Order: sequence, then structure tokens, then C-alpha cells
Amino acid sequence: MGIAVDDIFWMRQALQCAERALQQNEVPVGAIVVQENTIIGEGWDQTVAQNDPTAHAEIIALRAAAKNLQNYRLVDATLYVTLEPCAMCAGALLNARLKRVVFALADAKTGACGSVFNITDAPCLNHRLYSTQGILAEESLALLQGFFRSKR
Repeated sequence: MGIAVDDIFWMRQALQCAERALQQNEVPVGAIVVQENTIIGEGWDQTVAQNDPTAHAEIIALRAAAKNLQNYRLVDATLYVTLEPCAMCAGALLNARLKRVVFALADAKTGACGSVFNITDAPCLNHRLYSTQGILAEESLALLQGFFRSKR
């Protein structure tokens, strides 16, 4: 599945969530869940603020979307996230039955949508989802590099 016309628009919304993480001194990763051209959930990394190793942007966005729909199945939804999901988040995307994940920047250390692992397209699992990468990658990289540079 290729780049949809709206991918850049929605990724900009995810980048705004990443900016919120940055303002809270969290790793600047943001995510939104979109269904029928509407944001149904959003999140940004909050692992430090919540003292919760599972408080990744994707998980928070999925929880918000499921609560909004009153359904843990997010069929036909797309997650836009500024960094490739890790194994935990990729597993959650599969469990939610998302249709698609779009990420800005590949993660060569922990990415689980094709970089290190390819959990979202594993033939042994009962669900797969389409993935698209590289949408506004430079903007996401700049946020992450700026954040980590300020920590050194």
C-alpha cells in the first residue's frame, strides 16, 4: 500500500503530538489514530511522567481510540507515528486489528515494522497490517536529534 494523499497531513498531526512530548521533556514521539478521516485517538511518549515503561505514544493513542469507540478492535483505522513502533507497540497494533501503520522514521535499533523485526507482517500471525514509512522523516529526525543533543 503506497502513500495516500492524506498521509502528510496526518503525519503533521502526529508531529504536533511529538512536540507535546518534547515540551514535557519526554522523548519526542507522537502518534494519532485515524478512522474515516477523523482523529479518534492521540498520544505522545509519557514514560517518565507516568513512571510507566508501556506509556509509548502508540499505546496511549490506541487506548484513547479504543475508549472513544468503546471497542478494543480498531478495524479500518490507521496509526500515524513519528518513529517506527517497537515490538511491544507493533504487537498492540496487531491486537487492535488496525488496518495500517504509517511511520515517519525507521528505527534501526528497536523497529518492529520492518527494520529490526517485521512483526506487523509476520506470516505466522493471524493478522497483518500494511505499513508505510518515510513520511516527514526529516522533521521527526530533527526533533529526536535536538532532544538527545540537549541531554548530552
